[in-house]
Amino acid sequence: MKKLFLKNIKIINFWFPFLGSGIKIKEINEQQNKFLISLRLTTRNKNLFGTQFGGSLYSMTDPFFVFILVLNLGDEYIVWDKSAQVDFIKPGKSKVFSTIEIPMSRIAEIKNEIDAIGKSTYFFETDIVDKDQKVIAKVKKEVYVRKKNFHATNK
Repeated sequence: MKKLFLKNIKIINFWFPFLGSGIKIKEINEQQNKFLISLRLTTRNKNLFGTQFGGSLYSMTDPFFVFILVLNLGDEYIVWDKSAQVDFIKPGKSKVFSTIEIPMSRIAEIKNEIDAIGKSTYFFETDIVDKDQKVIAKVKKEVYVRKKNFHATNK
């Protein structure tokens, strides 16, 4: 199931929480280390003030740092979200976007470090911007990475 999903990652556009809230993967680069995500403003994700609901803003960024690492590190590694922080800067009154990326050089550093020490956590950040490229929110994610069977192979 995981391999099928990862080969067709845009299938997540049809996952009900994303489909229902207007979240969409717009682009994925060839290396699968950069995603462009959008969130349109609809009656399903407006808050009481008629602006983007904070939960939807966070949801549009939620899984993608993990996806990038899973796609690029492979099946020998366990990758999980550990924590998140959202700083809401201004109300989102239009469609919003986030570019979520981990440079390939950083992925290589993470892989080398995990191969050496077994596990660690990493922090990543992204901005959510409106159609005029004004920052709506800043998201910071902490991601846990562990090599499967590290202790079994390194005793």
